[in-house]
Amino acid sequence: MWALRSLLRAAAGRTMSQGPARRQRPPKDPLRHLRTREKRGQSWEPGGPNTVYLQVVAAGGRDAGAALYVFSEYNRYLFNCGEGIQRLMQEHKLKVARLDNIFLTRMHWCNVGGLCGMILTLKETGLPKCVLSGPPQLEKYLEAIKVFSGPLKGIDLAVRPHSAPEYKDETMTVFQIPIHSEYKGEQSCRDHQPAQRPERPLGRLSPKQPSDSGSTENEQHFPYGVSQKMDGRDPSLVVAFVCKLHVKKGNFLVLKAKELGLPVGTAAIAPIIAAVKAGKSVTFEGREILPEEICTPPDPGLAFVVVECPDEGFIQPICENAAFKRYQGKADAPVALVVHLAPESVLLDSRYQQWMERFGPDTQHLILNENCASVHNLRSRKIQTQLNLIHPDIFPPLADLRHKGEGATFRVPAVRAECLLKYQLRPRREWQRDAILTCNPDEFIAEALELPDFQESIQESRKSVQDGPAPAEKRSQYPEIVFLGTGSAIPMKIRNVSSTLVNISSDRSLLLDCGEGTLGQLCRHYGDEVDRVLGTLAAVFVSHLHADHHTGLLNILLQRERALASLGKPLHPLLVVAPTQLRAWLQQYHDQCQEILHHVNLIPAKCLQKRAEVSSPIVEKLISSLLEMCDLEKFQTCLVRHCRHAFGCALVHASGWKVVYSGDTMPCDALVQMGKDATLLIHEATLEDGLEEEAVEKTHSTTSQAITVGMQMNAKFIMLNHFSQRYAKIPLFSPDFNDRVGIAFDHMKVCFGDFPTVPKLIPPLKALFAGDLEEMEERREKRELRLLRAALLSRESPQKRVPRDEPPSPQSKKARVQ
Repeated sequence: MWALRSLLRAAAGRTMSQGPARRQRPPKDPLRHLRTREKRGQSWEPGGPNTVYLQVVAAGGRDAGAALYVFSEYNRYLFNCGEGIQRLMQEHKLKVARLDNIFLTRMHWCNVGGLCGMILTLKETGLPKCVLSGPPQLEKYLEAIKVFSGPLKGIDLAVRPHSAPEYKDETMTVFQIPIHSEYKGEQSCRDHQPAQRPERPLGRLSPKQPSDSGSTENEQHFPYGVSQKMDGRDPSLVVAFVCKLHVKKGNFLVLKAKELGLPVGTAAIAPIIAAVKAGKSVTFEGREILPEEICTPPDPGLAFVVVECPDEGFIQPICENAAFKRYQGKADAPVALVVHLAPESVLLDSRYQQWMERFGPDTQHLILNENCASVHNLRSRKIQTQLNLIHPDIFPPLADLRHKGEGATFRVPAVRAECLLKYQLRPRREWQRDAILTCNPDEFIAEALELPDFQESIQESRKSVQDGPAPAEKRSQYPEIVFLGTGSAIPMKIRNVSSTLVNISSDRSLLLDCGEGTLGQLCRHYGDEVDRVLGTLAAVFVSHLHADHHTGLLNILLQRERALASLGKPLHPLLVVAPTQLRAWLQQYHDQCQEILHHVNLIPAKCLQKRAEVSSPIVEKLISSLLEMCDLEKFQTCLVRHCRHAFGCALVHASGWKVVYSGDTMPCDALVQMGKDATLLIHEATLEDGLEEEAVEKTHSTTSQAITVGMQMNAKFIMLNHFSQRYAKIPLFSPDFNDRVGIAFDHMKVCFGDFPTVPKLIPPLKALFAGDLEEMEERREKRELRLLRAALLSRESPQKRVPRDEPPSPQSKKARVQ
């Protein structure tokens, strides 16, 4: 089989030499629910949905944010889309492809951090249209993300600002209610922390921007690389949503109709059914038949409300809002549920509690905030618990965030959110807890210990480590490498997207890439220590502008401000080494959505290339500051073979160690030269061996290619990461694996002293994931047989193609016989 794979690899190599050529994707078939709608036609009118429920996706914790999923048989809705929401929906089988509408309560990263990734996924699934409702800055947000997403062709994103008329579809009518804070300007909605301005950093006296940035007359001085001007953002605005279900028509009672002699089963019954369902009496054979005789009563159009109150400045405007008063007391549409996205400080306020009480005793209340204790990423916890059995230090158990302070108590029916908690509106109103997640580590451990050869392989691995040669030097804890995201493209339930934390010392660290959900991974890894870790962060390296490598940056910036405040430290801008194109995204988001630019000082990655000329003294000072803070002799970058403006980097410490990070790339000579004699190479290995052609098409590396790069640069050790999500648990192994190669997992923690140990963990890893490896091997063998068959057919086809006007040659006859 290895000979066959070598033959196929050689064929792929010939294809690669011709350069990458993307294959045209076949057009996607329309999604099934869209085909159903098309069959119904424009004239079809639903009688109101039979089943409607709200389900908590994220309960409001710091690691997951707050999001709500609404289901009916006709439509699906999402309220807020922060970082990690797509990952949670994928894990818990909440179908992303069915989303018709996304409602956003305010323009803040905690609500829109996952929206870019969600839109790109919806586009890939073939969804033709999605309606976005909320603050008016939504349109500007969509324009801003095009800086790195490119044109969003293939999906119609219809934006409905709060000033638009009510939205109506097959399930419900949605009314948007704008609410303006008593606190105006940037003081509003600062993550419930006192606003603090950063210390004057190096580069604060920035040069004027190019002329295309507009007039600088009203601009403030600002960290280098970006300009600041007064803009269209409005942090004092939130949008609440009142959602009123359509009345569900009663059910036609067939047996009762038969008893009354109605023509059931004939064409004549259709107008009778339509009339009684509409509440009208009918006359049949001289007799008047009332609707209630042959039809159940209609289900009234219940309403539910989703309201965010980020801080005390919104309490009075909410209490005085006339639109809410219409649904309190004796309302035409009884409010079944009010969803509150509010911190505990708001819920403890007597004004807000009185406003809740005005909805009456029959209204339920659902609370989403950081005091809601809930398990979200269950599969990640399960895998980590089982990996912890293999090596408790390299695979530490995940931590929890403890909730500080006393929670509010209520005089109304109130429930605190948990992931997957449901409130059903139809067919009957009730809480449903059967889907709520429970984390039982003992079950995970017992399941792993029952696997064939697992315990034996762990014992053999530990014995092999103990019997190995003693380390030449005393084991040092630092540098410590923590893999936060080791998957590619989109966040999935087991592997999050790219991010690696390098703890240089106990009080200094930096991030290599910062994909969506990086903050959540930090929270789950460090628990209550997350503020301390954020406080040690000196810099972030962004390798390129694909969304899976940088869309977690803004949350890190915002939460770092909160962390420094809790530690009693002043805010100073974070150094970000990135392609200069990141500047446009930060500038546009700052101008139109949320103030963030005072958090960052940008160092263009091109300025750290070998022999690069740095013409700006400000950039020179920022580079010197970076080296000094991280105790580095060199921070070098090089262009790699991926997209335009994609970089790898090398960190050379004053003590002599060298860490090289590839970012996303095909095998790259420039990276090899920059990384010569590296202590550690962290290299992407997106695809398995045998998929070299696909790797060229997608400008990534295979496992063996990544290992070869490490060998060429004489790296002491190679950690493979950035695996395709088709290898969610473990990648396929190649013959090139040796005692200098390890596989990265989310939440894996290694230091240089662990290098001899990591390869010895492969046997227990194979035992733990034996079933997955077997399935992947079967798929690979089938694929290779298909490729071999195709190769043989292509070899025969030229000999079979003979011109019609010429007789076949003897050579062609001979070839066909063979």
